[in-house]
Amino acid sequence: MNTPKWIKNIGDRNVKTVKDAKDYIIERAFPQLKKYGYSNYVVIRTSDNTRLGTCGLYHREDRKDPDIGFAFLPAYIGKGYAFEAANQLLIAAKEDYGLTELSGYTLETNLASRKLLERLGFSLKGIGKLPNNDKELLHCYRVLSDDK
Repeated sequence: MNTPKWIKNIGDRNVKTVKDAKDYIIERAFPQLKKYGYSNYVVIRTSDNTRLGTCGLYHREDRKDPDIGFAFLPAYIGKGYAFEAANQLLIAAKEDYGLTELSGYTLETNLASRKLLERLGFSLKGIGKLPNNDKELLHCYRVLSDDK
């Protein structure tokens, strides 16, 4: 949550210490998990239990559909882990959480995230902003159907 790419593409969440990270999880992730059954998850490589990054579903009070998000540590970007994790999360979104539609938001300049959303079957819907974020973001959208 504090790598240069995270801050550039997602935003500064003021997580500078382990305590900050724990507080962020307790205050942001756990309440959503309790209320909706889904949240942000740590992606772990099973062969050696290495933590690679995060992938999750986010419910935003002012949005109809949850959105998918992902962020990986620099050493694991571009190696297919984000696609694998996000693709499994799309399956869980439909089968486990009963979701029928998802959104995805990214900066126009974040080509890697744009390509990943496209590869996952998301289509560009428009440009918008998220709460507490002044950056204009591309809003992508996907219906969770049986064909993908």
